[in-house]
Amino acid sequence: MGGRPVAGSGTPVQVDREVPGLIVKFGGYPLHHGGVGAIRSLGRLGVPMYAITEDAYTPAAASRYLKRAFVWPTTGAEEPEHLVEGLLRIGRRIGRPTVLIPTDEEAAVLIAEHQDALAGPFLFPRVDPALPRRLASKQGLHELCSEHGIAAPVTVFPRSYAEIAEFAERARFPVVAKNREAFVRRSRPAVGGTTRIATRAGLLDLARDWGEDPGVILQEYLPRESAEDWIVHACFDADASPLALFTGVKVRSWPPHAGMTAHAYVVDNPELADMAARFIKEIGFSGVVDLDLRFDRRDGRYKLLDFNPRMGAQFRLFESDSGIDVVRALHLNLTGRPVPEGAQRSGNRYVVENIDLPALLAYRRSGYTTPHAPARASGTELAWLAADDPMPFVTMLARFVRPGAKHLYALWRTNRRGGTT
Repeated sequence: MGGRPVAGSGTPVQVDREVPGLIVKFGGYPLHHGGVGAIRSLGRLGVPMYAITEDAYTPAAASRYLKRAFVWPTTGAEEPEHLVEGLLRIGRRIGRPTVLIPTDEEAAVLIAEHQDALAGPFLFPRVDPALPRRLASKQGLHELCSEHGIAAPVTVFPRSYAEIAEFAERARFPVVAKNREAFVRRSRPAVGGTTRIATRAGLLDLARDWGEDPGVILQEYLPRESAEDWIVHACFDADASPLALFTGVKVRSWPPHAGMTAHAYVVDNPELADMAARFIKEIGFSGVVDLDLRFDRRDGRYKLLDFNPRMGAQFRLFESDSGIDVVRALHLNLTGRPVPEGAQRSGNRYVVENIDLPALLAYRRSGYTTPHAPARASGTELAWLAADDPMPFVTMLARFVRPGAKHLYALWRTNRRGGTT
């Protein structure tokens, strides 16, 4: 079996170049910098990389480190059997055991719930088949937090318009609405994403479109001036022990305060790292995770907002001084190689070029501060632009104009209706 040292490591670490990686994604989101980051991260080490793409002209398909793009347009709402058969077909074409790297909840849940069928051609962490779906569900995650003593925002789960109207009478606004299950966002989303609703009238107006059984949760809003957003990215072994664990602070996101990370820094936070490791050990999760938490200065607690049971789009923010990120840790572990220990490179920052500029303009008016962010970055990782792999950046620019304008228009309409995403 061939090997190659991990770039930047003090001691050579052998990666198995005979075992490819496959980026697994379902649904139409071609401008996904996380997939490009994973292709580069393992591809730079000589690991053959494959990816499922919407078409042949996505940024991921343009990467010099991608051996082959499997063009497979999906919605994410297909029958599981159809998706499993499609994956098996791709596995047969690759022709050797391949590490699966899911980039969305649908893919992570599908792999977990069909482990036996996929185990032949693919390598992936074995977990309780029901656990990823529960973690990806806002209601399921809230219940797990309650069971294990993890702080979370106060949340209700209305089952009718009448219950929403009753909640609106006693709620303190603004409130936050989210889709209850990650899996309805492709077929029948109640909201486009995390949505801040400023008034009672705004909530009742939006709720009229949610049907008889609203697929939403309603959550307390943690005031921007009293909160700070944190992220945890980690990879856990079969015993739910951390192979790599990183903490950072989110400076900006897009849409503002509720969406994808646009700008973040690596910041050491032992308290948060210990809390995340304890929770994941107790629930018995194995594999890569991406957690979003908000530190509430009013009571001094970290409140878990999202638990993504898969690689996060901004994972390349984090790398240890031994050259390990969570995707490299996953590949090493699944191929039977040791994962070298190392401290995270504090002070590094991550910038998503196409969304950080509008986020910066929005945040200047918001009053939000991140006191834990370093005054100056020790290094910068760009999501798209890389000197050794420029074409994903060029492709992103070519495809960004229309969806970017459409998203800004949708955001403006939401603001007019009384909710801000």
